[in-house]
Amino acid sequence: MSKLLGAAQTLSSLEQLSSGKTLVHRLHPAVKLCATLAVIVTMLSFKRWELERTVPFIFFPCIFAALAELQALPVLRRSAIALPFCLFAGISNLIFERSTAFFIGSLPITFGLLSCTTMLLRALLCSALVVILSATTPMQELSAQLRRFRVPAVFVGLLELCYRYTSVLLAEAQSMYSAYTLRHGADAIDLKDMGTFVGHLFLRAADRAERVYAAMQCRGYSIKGAKPALRRMALSDVGFLCAVCAVCIVLRLVSLPLLIGSLLYG
Repeated sequence: MSKLLGAAQTLSSLEQLSSGKTLVHRLHPAVKLCATLAVIVTMLSFKRWELERTVPFIFFPCIFAALAELQALPVLRRSAIALPFCLFAGISNLIFERSTAFFIGSLPITFGLLSCTTMLLRALLCSALVVILSATTPMQELSAQLRRFRVPAVFVGLLELCYRYTSVLLAEAQSMYSAYTLRHGADAIDLKDMGTFVGHLFLRAADRAERVYAAMQCRGYSIKGAKPALRRMALSDVGFLCAVCAVCIVLRLVSLPLLIGSLLYG
């Protein structure tokens, strides 16, 4: 029950955070999308064991979160959801890539360990950037900007509907969970009842989603979306995007840790 309530509160908190008035909130949605994409593409362009080239990209989510006045712990907690999905792939690298990259004292560091650590760090940083983007930009602005970028309407519509219907699914799950605990006097769902619970949850959520979608269509909703008024970019928007792209280019061309090491130790 507490987990369902926590997930619902997470969605509502992102909605509330996206209405802020900070510097990042005031940026043009296209600028935020392009800046996020530039950072992610640049970070993923390195080889899978180049951990030292990935570490400087911690700078971006830290600065973006600070400018948006977002607390670091909630962003980190929401970003860590992606780590278990990458951990299984990272474990396979530990098994199959056993050649030694370097030594720390007498401890050998393998390429598998480097690639596993790099993969987890990249997943965490990418998730953090997406969380910051969604916490500083309302969903309607994001979807409208994706349509202006000529992203297929089917994908944008699926993104919108999944984002909106997640709250419907959580509400139905919370209602069914309360009914189950009151009827059976249990604190949790028994494993033998889990299949029936999930099946009924799917049917109830699908039925309610159909009614919600019909109501949206009656109010003029279309999967292609209405054409919102274009918002012109300000000089600050262009300057922010150029600064982010310039830092990405520098980090792509120059290994910052090796440069600092050579300056300090020759």
